[in-house]
Amino acid sequence: MSSNVLECHSRVPAPSEEGGGNPVFSNKESRMVDRDLILSKAGLAEKYINRAIQKGKIDLYVFMKDIDCQDIVIFNLQKAIQGCIGIAAHIISDENLGLPGSNNEMFYLLEENGYLDRNLTEKMVKAVGFKNLIAHEYEKLDLNQVHKVAQKDIHDLHLYIKAILKKVAL
Repeated sequence: MSSNVLECHSRVPAPSEEGGGNPVFSNKESRMVDRDLILSKAGLAEKYINRAIQKGKIDLYVFMKDIDCQDIVIFNLQKAIQGCIGIAAHIISDENLGLPGSNNEMFYLLEENGYLDRNLTEKMVKAVGFKNLIAHEYEKLDLNQVHKVAQKDIHDLHLYIKAILKKVAL
């Protein structure tokens, strides 16, 4: 590669130039979050949350015997959590909150910038771990845990969306 290419990609505009500073690492000049996009993503996540709740509201014994119900709950849990991750990614990008190295780090960045409290951050980090288990180690899923998440822990996703909507004044 020529040095011109490297210079072009590594040059950061001076603060006096248009768009001054480094938008990836600076949160001094934040842009407005696209509220319509947040609402759209939140609505879709809520759809998946509600579907998982609806299908997960059965007795554990019945759940353990109903493979179709298990698949529906697991799919909707994964999509709901991914939707929450997408909301976080959008806010972090639009507000120039930093460059997270992982999905978990997105929630810590939101906490550091007043979007979430510590308790909710930790719950979302656990949700990301659960989503990763679904996506990468499906055969190791504990159906008792899936049932518990669908009946109890999934409400943390509602709390997350509520906190985000409150923070962005929606």
